[in-house]
Amino acid sequence: MSKFTVRHLCIAGVTAALYTALTLLAASMNLAYLGVQFRISEAMCVLPFLFPETVWGLFVGCLLSNIISPYGMPDMVVGSIATLLAAYLTSRCRNRYLAPLPPVVCNGILVGAVIAWQEAGSTAAFWPAFALNGLSVAFGEAVICYVLGLLLLRGLERVPALASMGRKI
Repeated sequence: MSKFTVRHLCIAGVTAALYTALTLLAASMNLAYLGVQFRISEAMCVLPFLFPETVWGLFVGCLLSNIISPYGMPDMVVGSIATLLAAYLTSRCRNRYLAPLPPVVCNGILVGAVIAWQEAGSTAAFWPAFALNGLSVAFGEAVICYVLGLLLLRGLERVPALASMGRKI
């Protein structure tokens, strides 16, 4: 993306709002902040594959969503950075089937570490807690991103108006 336009800013803003709303919906069903997370909003993490301008919208949406996280400030900071990193890496992907992989790996490692730290601190129990939480977060992320995320990509590519706006593959 060579220049960030007003159109890109609007797309990022809508992405942030939709991500936040979908995360709050998942939170109302206790699916957003536990070890196994099934945030419906995480399907949107594949959007940078087609629309690189959504990277910042996903970051802001995650930051706003994590304000109510039971893991507090560490989740706000680290979870949001995990989403920013994953979104950036997804924007660099050239294969649609690899686009969901950065969110799975980044969230599994970084969010898994935050949850493990909250549970075990710097005790010897950190590493087993990290392994368990990292895998469970990555599992939930993989289900959402590979099922709903790939369906989202496929659907968006079939909408002529959106297909003309997105990156050409």
